Amino acid sequence: MIAGYGLGGSTVALFGRVGGGIYTKAADVGSDLAGKVVQGLDEDDVKNPGVIADNVGDNVGDIAGMGADLFGSLAEATCAALVVGATSDALVNTPDAIYFPLMVTAVGIVVSFFTSFFATNFTRVTMDNVETTVKWQLIISTILMSGALVPLILILPEKFTVGEGAQMIECIPWKAYACVACGLWSGFIIGWVTEIYTSNAYSPVQELAEACRMGAAPNIILGLALGYMSNIIPILCIAVTIYVSFTFASMYGIALSALGMLGCLPIALAIDGYGPISDNAGGIAEMAGLEEEVRRKTDKLDAAGNTTAAIGKGFAIGSACLVGLALFGAFVTRTHINIVNIL
Repeated sequence: MIAGYGLGGSTVALFGRVGGGIYTKAADVGSDLAGKVVQGLDEDDVKNPGVIADNVGDNVGDIAGMGADLFGSLAEATCAALVVGATSDALVNTPDAIYFPLMVTAVGIVVSFFTSFFATNFTRVTMDNVETTVKWQLIISTILMSGALVPLILILPEKFTVGEGAQMIECIPWKAYACVACGLWSGFIIGWVTEIYTSNAYSPVQELAEACRMGAAPNIILGLALGYMSNIIPILCIAVTIYVSFTFASMYGIALSALGMLGCLPIALAIDGYGPISDNAGGIAEMAGLEEEVRRKTDKLDAAGNTTAAIGKGFAIGSACLVGLALFGAFVTRTHINIVNIL
């Protein structure tokens, strides 16, 4: 039944992410083409019928789709951790220990609440510090989550074994904490690297903008190069997380690391939702015929929103990698298949 719950979340995520993503890009490109082909018709002109489709598409693809995607990852990581954890007699026989993955998510909800309180009450957000505020949201949530998880490991038994056959490993609570912390800090690093490669405040985007002066070809080539380079650190983070988690707690540790990366999911969704909201605000300002100063401000917010949306995508793909491995581990653990024999 637990595995079926995760499958249901993935099914909804498939339609929301793929269908919504294709719709929003088709509407966006259609609106842009109409504005470029028809003389006197701007991209966000009220007479452009593609504008409404573009605004709706932002909600469908970037908010509903991303929400379904991350929910699917969270549900599957939780299911994998529960399934693998159920093979440990010590976890099953210790009161509440089997629910440790669910408690990690519960702690993340509380931490996200306090993080949003810090962002709205202890800082003053201006046009120039939007991206800085977002970065501090990631930092604060990661630090608070790291501390809040320490008392939680008291519910785990002093020693417990996880895994099957050659993958059976004896684990202690602090190793389980290390697995969650690895995923948590890997998610932070992935988000931080994503900001560096997508924000106009850093050299990669500035160099790409400068390449536009030399023509389309250098712009495309440098853009591809930056895209490939931006994957190096996230891949290393995921590789280190998988190695440490599997060494400490077998497949149970990998599922916990996926939960750690998604521990502050409300903050990740809030950061991701900022992009389409600011984009829609610019479209509404254009259609309403507001003064040029309003449009200039919304364009600046939209530029910051593109960075925040990319941060959410980094969390989504990083957690999906760990969740896919955790689900495979849950399958081979429950079916008593020796991974060494498969390899």
